[in-house]
Amino acid sequence: MYTGLSHQNIEFDGPIRCIAAIRLSRMTEPTLAEQYAEVRSRTMLGTLDVDIIEASGERVVLEMPVGPKVHQPYGVLHGGASVVLAETGASIGAGIAAGPEFEAFGVEINANHLRTVTSGRVRSVSTPIRQGRSVAVWDTQIFDDRDRLVCVSRLTVAIRPTGQVHR
Repeated sequence: MYTGLSHQNIEFDGPIRCIAAIRLSRMTEPTLAEQYAEVRSRTMLGTLDVDIIEASGERVVLEMPVGPKVHQPYGVLHGGASVVLAETGASIGAGIAAGPEFEAFGVEINANHLRTVTSGRVRSVSTPIRQGRSVAVWDTQIFDDRDRLVCVSRLTVAIRPTGQVHR
């Protein structure tokens, strides 16, 4: 079982097929696409059908379909689903920026929901405001499939050496 994504730049065409050139140090290592598929299968990413479109220490783009699975009782995108996108994108980016010897996890998040969405897809774009050695702050903007701003969010991320995060 893999414990997480490698700390490399990632570009995906859909949820599984990696189109980036990946150089493996050993042939026995799982590919980045295999790592992502495994992580997705056991986390909220799979539950909500979140796809990683692009990931680096400077920018993370995620997409998610909007339908009954992520609706609140009134038939619109649940704000919590938007927060999942924001925290996921910012945590992935902060972790990649910090490097493979570190883990990143959210400690505070805020979100402003600006527009309702009932169907289609939403796309989140997360970028760092500041990436420090022990704390990072990332901004996330979420857009509908007509490129209208749906939500803005800011996440404070703690950066800790791998293995020191209480599990």
